[in-house]
Amino acid sequence: MSTSKRVYMDYSAGRPLDPRAIEAMLPYMESRWGNPSSLHVFGQEARQALDEARAKVSQLINAEKKESIIFTSGATESNNLAIKGVAYRYRDRGNRILTSSVEHMSVVNSCKFMTTKGFETVFLPVNQYGFVNLESLEKELTDQTILVSIVYANGEIGTLEPIKEISQITHKKNAYLHVDAAAANGQVPIDVKSEGIDLLTLSSNDMYGPKGVGALYVKEGIRIEPLLHGGGQERGLRSGTENLPGIVGFGKAAEIAQNEMQTEGERLTRLRDKLIKGLLDPIPYSFLNGHSTKRLPGNVSVRYNFVEGESILLSLDMMGVAASSGSACTAKTLEPSHVLLAIGLKHEEAHGSLMFSLGKQNVEDEVDYVIGLMPNIIKRLREMSPLTPKELKK
Repeated sequence: MSTSKRVYMDYSAGRPLDPRAIEAMLPYMESRWGNPSSLHVFGQEARQALDEARAKVSQLINAEKKESIIFTSGATESNNLAIKGVAYRYRDRGNRILTSSVEHMSVVNSCKFMTTKGFETVFLPVNQYGFVNLESLEKELTDQTILVSIVYANGEIGTLEPIKEISQITHKKNAYLHVDAAAANGQVPIDVKSEGIDLLTLSSNDMYGPKGVGALYVKEGIRIEPLLHGGGQERGLRSGTENLPGIVGFGKAAEIAQNEMQTEGERLTRLRDKLIKGLLDPIPYSFLNGHSTKRLPGNVSVRYNFVEGESILLSLDMMGVAASSGSACTAKTLEPSHVLLAIGLKHEEAHGSLMFSLGKQNVEDEVDYVIGLMPNIIKRLREMSPLTPKELKK
């Protein structure tokens, strides 16, 4: 059975480009093609647009100045630049890097790579909600620790980490704190000054800007080694001609997010909580992944015993609903999510998980539609599963 109805609830994998961001980008695709490094008037127009976008992104996170923003090709590059850049620059001070067991793969693999270069990486444990164990953080911090890298909000289970507390602990040992905020930027307020963040990763597409653009905030006074060498753009930290249309769109998306974040966040939270209740209450042996309230406004991560998440996703897809089994960056492997295993789930529990991520285009009728579908989908799949107890097959 299939339907012509289409409901998109996979915003964590990809968000539509806001029409206002498209409008801002168009002149730099059609008529304003100058290079920001050029001295003539075409170049100066481009330079002004670049500076304006940088200011808008810096204002979104309350950075001390716009020059603290370094534009990159996306969050993955920003995470690599932060971790490797700090490690190489300050290796004379120590060789120890701390991160958590629920980080994005671009952080996990960057940290693992650094172990091949003589650095020691410690993956800190989390509790059942995905919160970093602060006692372990304090215990593992030594005089050799140069960097702590912790995600602001987990993109799979939605949990918001206590960044300010993590910062206070980190700075006791004079280590730097890098925060991957790709899943959180534009969704929840971030203040790098009040939260004590030294480096912050940002993603354009995660706030309805264009894909292929990101940024790294670097606090004034912190020096990092560049990964790309060339003409010295972006303060010499990210050489290469800037992707001006993308950066302009990113800046516009940041401006929109700053103006609309509160009302949109409240709207999404209401839809999120209704969806969670509707997905769990009518169905036995169903559970929420992550914290019930300290989570991203649009994140709904649930799991059902005795069924496979992939089977649920295929059934939903036949009914026109797009969801996911976790991070799009780990969807290529059949292994269960490292995030779900880190919060203590068994392999079979992790395999029974799926995630709905809500966004601007979602409305209450779509939430009601998904809530109406799920009981019959789970019932049908459990009837086919040899793992289902007999009493659930009645």
